Amino acid sequence: MDVCSPLKPDSKLKHRPLTPLRVVRGVICLVVFLSTAFMILVCFAPIIAVILRLLSIHCSRKAISLLFGIWLALWPFLFEKINGTKVVFTGDTVPPKERTLLIANHKTEVDWMYLWDLALRKGSLGHIKYVLKSSLMKLPVFGWGFHVLEFIPLKRKWEVDEPVMRKLLSSFADPADPLWLAIFPEGTDYNEEKCKKSQIFAAETGLPVLSHVLLPRTKGFCACLEALRSSLDAVYDLTIAYKNQCPSFMDNAFGVDPSEVHIHVRRIPIEDIPESIADAASWLTDTFQLKDNLLSDFNTQGHFPSEGGGGGGGGGEEELSTLKCLVNFMLVVVLTVVLVYLTIFSTVWFKIYIGLSCAYLATATYFEIQPMPILDFVKATCVCNRPRSE
Repeated sequence: MDVCSPLKPDSKLKHRPLTPLRVVRGVICLVVFLSTAFMILVCFAPIIAVILRLLSIHCSRKAISLLFGIWLALWPFLFEKINGTKVVFTGDTVPPKERTLLIANHKTEVDWMYLWDLALRKGSLGHIKYVLKSSLMKLPVFGWGFHVLEFIPLKRKWEVDEPVMRKLLSSFADPADPLWLAIFPEGTDYNEEKCKKSQIFAAETGLPVLSHVLLPRTKGFCACLEALRSSLDAVYDLTIAYKNQCPSFMDNAFGVDPSEVHIHVRRIPIEDIPESIADAASWLTDTFQLKDNLLSDFNTQGHFPSEGGGGGGGGGEEELSTLKCLVNFMLVVVLTVVLVYLTIFSTVWFKIYIGLSCAYLATATYFEIQPMPILDFVKATCVCNRPRSE
């Protein structure tokens, strides 16, 4: 049995020192990001996630993706322009605006945030949704945003999660709605203790023994394929690695790590994914064995195999425009300042609206409430009542 080894443990020192300037800058960034998220949510969510959704889910999702895509773009701006982290893409250059299922290894708590860097370049930032652990829905403000963006919360108990997941997946099946659905099949972030347990289980069951990733859990992936296959264009297999070490959320916020993020992309047309559940599960296991080999090579060589150049990002992906990032940042800040001004100095009715909005978001997130369009509700009611009348 192979011994687990950290992906890139060259040094336990941070890539950049945590200077007083970085502390101040990091605190300012966190305050700006949290305040802008809060104001955008409480001011616009009741309109676009409730009232508009009662009329049309498609129009509601389109408005949400546009508005929150602008806010989400702040994060790649922080990572690449403010912190100076180099994001390197290798492998396949994927076309923009496909409906796709993304699978990725889960090395650290911030892997999912770097998917935004690819989504922004492909015009799909507002359309990305995640399958994530339900405890993250309890985060202040951000949990409200996850709910509005229709992330899928899981409790990691399949008998509990399956009906919830299938219900939400069925609502994503309309090919008219753009979709990037991201899932981390390992089910948890990687560490050596979890790796050893995964290796023992793999050895006992005759599955591949992996050293740099955990053995994937296949049920969620297969459920996604079963519900969405007919409306998907492809599966994106993303393998993520870091230099000089794996970052935490606070490392990102204060800009001390990572120095580089490497993302290797494979685009697999949906028709190339096996249709049977057993074969799809085997395909996923084989895919993670391939990831394990890629990460082993990354350990040795310091980079993934490059398949084509182009742009500063590698893999045919261009660098983000600093000007566009700054314009977007100023747009979000100015919008937030206006909303704060209205909240403080406007009429009492606006203050009541903000209070009711907060109450709704907290309640809807806790009880996982998503309004049903009026026409769909009427149709469902008619269908339920039809047998009684007969």
